Amino acid sequence: MKFFQAEANLTQRDDMKNLELEIKKVIIDSLNLEGMAPEDIDSAAPLFGDGLGLDSIDALELGLALKKHFNIRLESSSDELKEHFKSVETLAQLITDLRKGD
Repeated sequence: MKFFQAEANLTQRDDMKNLELEIKKVIIDSLNLEGMAPEDIDSAAPLFGDGLGLDSIDALELGLALKKHFNIRLESSSDELKEHFKSVETLAQLITDLRKGD
């Protein structure tokens, strides 16, 4: 039984890593970050400020791109939404959670 649980955990981790890669590609494409590759973006690094250096306009553009690409609904009035935009990891968790809710 432990083998199957370990295998499921590996699959979930792989799924999350693939989702993070997909998010990085959306970030690069939607914000026209020329010369940047997905591997240049640290999944745990902040997207704003000292991290990737995005600003509020970038946040709006990224939010629209994520909604379109992943067919998800983001509630812009939610204070929690700011927390989800902290890093690629937090965005991946948000998208995973939203997909489960469908």
